[in-house]
Amino acid sequence: MPMLKRPDAEIYYEIHGAGFPILLYAPGGLGSRVEMWGGASPNYPNGFPWMDPRIALADKYTVIAMDQRNAGKSVADVKPDHGWHTFAADHLALIDHLGFKKFHVMGGCIGGSYCFEAIEQAPDRVAAAVLQNPIGLWENRDSWDAAVKGYGETVRARDPSIPQSTIDSFGKNMFGTDFVFSVTRDFVKACRTPLFLQPGSDKPHPAHTSEEIAALAPNIEVQKDWKGPTFQQESIKRVHAFLAKNTPK
Repeated sequence: MPMLKRPDAEIYYEIHGAGFPILLYAPGGLGSRVEMWGGASPNYPNGFPWMDPRIALADKYTVIAMDQRNAGKSVADVKPDHGWHTFAADHLALIDHLGFKKFHVMGGCIGGSYCFEAIEQAPDRVAAAVLQNPIGLWENRDSWDAAVKGYGETVRARDPSIPQSTIDSFGKNMFGTDFVFSVTRDFVKACRTPLFLQPGSDKPHPAHTSEEIAALAPNIEVQKDWKGPTFQQESIKRVHAFLAKNTPK
C-alpha cells in the first residue's frame, strides 16, 4: 500500500495511467478519499454523477489519487495552526516524492478549494485546474460546522488527547472565512491559471459560489451541464480537451 511519510502524517495515494501528472482531490468534504471518485453512497445510491478520473483520464495522464490527512487510510496529527496550507504541504510533498515539477489539479467538492490553494502556494507549478462542484459559504454555515464536528469525532476517537480547542481552531482556519474558504475573491480575480468549472447546485456546493468564480476568474471555461449519466461522456470529452490544450509540450 503506497504511503507518503510526512513528519506528522502518513498519506495514502495511488497512481493510474502514464503521462503528464494530474493530482486529484476527491469529493467528501473533510472525509475526502480515493473511493469517493467511483461507486455509490447513501446520497447517490445509483452511483455518483461525476466521472471517475482514475479511469476517464488515465489513458493520457498519470492520475494521482489520494486520501486527505485523517480521511480514509491517511492519518495525521492535528494542531491549532493547521489549515489549508497544511493540506497543500501534503499535496506538494507528494508531487515532489513522485518526481514531478509541473502538474494539473482536479478537485470535486472540497477539492475545488484545494485546487485554489495549490495555485496560491505553487503558481508556477500548477498548469491548469478542473473545479468540479466547488464548495463555498452561502446560506450553509451549518454544513461546515457539522463537517468540523465530524472531523473532530474521527480524530479524537483515535487520539483522545487532542483537545476540543484544537479542533475548534482547525475548523476556524478551514471554514472561518467566506467564498471558497481557501482563497479570497481578489486572489481568484487575479488568477491567470487556466480553470475549467463544472458548477455546483446544492447546499454544500452552492450555485452562487460557482457563479462568483465564473464572474471573477479571468481565464475560465464553464460547462454548465456536466452531471451523469446524461452528460457524463460530454463531461469527460470537455475535460480532456481542456487539459490537452493546457498541458505543457
